[in-house]
Amino acid sequence: MRGVRVRPASRAELGQICGSSDHQGIVARCDPYPYADLREILEVDGPIVVLDGAQDPRNLGAISRVADGAGAAGIVIARRGSPGVTAVVCKASAGAIEHQLVARVDSIAGALGEARDRGRLVVGSAPDAETDFRAAGMGRDSVIVMGSEGAGLRPRVAAACSRMVRIPMAGRVDSLNISVAAALLLFEARRPI
Repeated sequence: MRGVRVRPASRAELGQICGSSDHQGIVARCDPYPYADLREILEVDGPIVVLDGAQDPRNLGAISRVADGAGAAGIVIARRGSPGVTAVVCKASAGAIEHQLVARVDSIAGALGEARDRGRLVVGSAPDAETDFRAAGMGRDSVIVMGSEGAGLRPRVAAACSRMVRIPMAGRVDSLNISVAAALLLFEARRPI
């Protein structure tokens, strides 16, 4: 491998280096994840996923995988209160995070305002919204806002959305995993109107 130093190590040493025994026999040291700027993501065609308070790094990884599959422009997360892109996120994304633009912002509501100013429809997801997501007429450049796994969207973030949609549930469980909900909304945004 050109320019890459490789040295053998025991499983125990690899576990000590990466802080986990879940390393699959190889560890790589690399630069920190190169976060994008929000404006850079807003320049790209395709839906954008904004996560308001999602804290489980595995969910961020799964959402990244879905976003890549749906041709999303990128993902926006909060600088504080978000897991950021970690090794857990990378593993859960099955490598998709390496092909995804991710921006960290100080204010989710501010980022939504900037997206609206650029002509993007900002669609929030809430279980009590009146509009079924399939009837929302989202469009390919929508900004899809997902709340935290427990509390949903914060009031200020919900107020910054152009419209709110729900995913109708027919079973006894009243919510989906956030990555599954994001998949439904992203692929709906990509559906020709």
